[in-house]
Amino acid sequence: MSIPRQEHPKPQFERKNWMNLNGEWKFCFDNGRSGEQREIYKNDSAFDRKITVPFCVESELSGIGHKDFIYGVWYKRKFSLSENQASGRVVFHIGAADYRTVVYINEERVGEHTGGYVSFSFDISKFIKTGENTVAVYCEDDTRCPLVPRGKQSEEYYSHGCDYTRTTGIWQTVWLEFTPCEHVESFKFFPDYRNGTVAVTGKLCGCADLDIAASFEGAEMGSAHIDSASGVFECEIKLAEKHLWEVGKGRLYDVKITFGSDEVKTYFGLRNVWMDGYKFMLNGKSVFQRLILDQGFYPDGIYTAPSDEALHKDIKLSMACGFNGARLHQKVFEERFLYYCDKEGYIVWGEYANWGLDHTRPDSIYSFLPEWIAEVDRDFNHPAIVGWCPFNETWDRHGCKQFDPLLSTVYRTTKAMDATRPCIDTSGNYHVETDIFDVHDYEQKTDIFTDRFVKFNDTDELENHCNHRQEYTVGQPVFMSEYGGIKWSRSEGNAWGYGDAPTSEEEYKARYKGLTDALLDCPKMMGFCYTQLTDVEQEQNGVYYYDRTPKFDTEFFRAVNSREAAIERE
Repeated sequence: MSIPRQEHPKPQFERKNWMNLNGEWKFCFDNGRSGEQREIYKNDSAFDRKITVPFCVESELSGIGHKDFIYGVWYKRKFSLSENQASGRVVFHIGAADYRTVVYINEERVGEHTGGYVSFSFDISKFIKTGENTVAVYCEDDTRCPLVPRGKQSEEYYSHGCDYTRTTGIWQTVWLEFTPCEHVESFKFFPDYRNGTVAVTGKLCGCADLDIAASFEGAEMGSAHIDSASGVFECEIKLAEKHLWEVGKGRLYDVKITFGSDEVKTYFGLRNVWMDGYKFMLNGKSVFQRLILDQGFYPDGIYTAPSDEALHKDIKLSMACGFNGARLHQKVFEERFLYYCDKEGYIVWGEYANWGLDHTRPDSIYSFLPEWIAEVDRDFNHPAIVGWCPFNETWDRHGCKQFDPLLSTVYRTTKAMDATRPCIDTSGNYHVETDIFDVHDYEQKTDIFTDRFVKFNDTDELENHCNHRQEYTVGQPVFMSEYGGIKWSRSEGNAWGYGDAPTSEEEYKARYKGLTDALLDCPKMMGFCYTQLTDVEQEQNGVYYYDRTPKFDTEFFRAVNSREAAIERE
């Protein structure tokens, strides 16, 4: 059997010595969540099924396709290590697994992780041996628990509205990494496009000479050296040439970091972003954000793209329609996707899958903040990420209002971790502390929609559906982060979308153009995000069908989306 998703899962932190553990694993259900007590990881006969990793249990690509609620699952497989591999530091990685995960190596418990979306790892050096080894992974998930962020996974048996098939257990690549005892732990890039420099900070384990070398398309661009480096380091590289990272032109500098015998391959983009009044600025130019809502669902893999090519394809499909980026909605996207965003010059907003979490409870912070911190830390170096949006639509729950300190704490933590990007506290409603005032508006009548933004431009009065809980501050940047969602289905069935579906292609196109023109023509609007890239199950309001075939000619969308926006004019 061929190994699915064979590509290296961390293009920004790539070592040569690694082992992909995707493919066929032994598998069993544990809905009673008693397997740890029963020491099921020691009993091969308990594993009565096979599953294809990294696809979730609910997906067809996993080979199981079980769609009902699943509370506990187990995975098990063997792997062999050479004497050389087993003699150094061995790290076990999981790209993502939903929700609580426990790992056993050779029947010894090595650690656990809580959170369904961000990569995690364990140093398993003291648990492995030369030759055959066994790994067992336990995952438990309770989608209906109010302290479990589920994103767009349905809390009901059936998918409905804008909630879809659930994801349980492992859903991203599993791999081993072999490193020297002295190794690079982490690093961050701080580029400065004006001066043509990049500052580098990071953490090291051990003591050795450190060398950092940057290049562009094979030509040397600059380097830094530190004798006997250890612990925390900081240095700056003066670049021989400026190659700016721009929208649609993802120019990337390659970087090799050498620390003793440890070598890490990475990259960065020379770009800076900031807000200037109403404008979003990228390297000193006003850029109107022509975004599409991307939820990252696939018919056969659900949360997991069937191939690396499929990840890249979604970006190309979006760009073909004249979009220059995306809101990565209610899901933490895998690093391979962000890599292609970086390469294409495709701007994106990082978000977390907060739906399902009870935002009215102060203790929700414990379910949210640790993994959000991990996401910001993991993805800091991606030039394509131009902003953070930890929450989406934090609606009241059971008659209780959101706990405002939850949002302000997350916002302030985000800004403390990353002062280089703007942050929206919660997209769509009930802002507490935010760098950008964003709104969601699914008005389908183009004349009403247009009048709202003509009025906003003339009077600074911004109409939004949450006026009773939030107030726009004059001069604050404005972002229409959800609009449109025009329903267009191959058949009626249980198709869902916003408003009444157009009765003809001509009516669809007129509505799309009218809504979009209203935003492009508003001089105080920094960008839009149209809902959405593809249909997802019953939500059929994408510009593409769920199978990625186009609904209409892409040139129509490109012509509407690509024209100059009012805010881009000098």
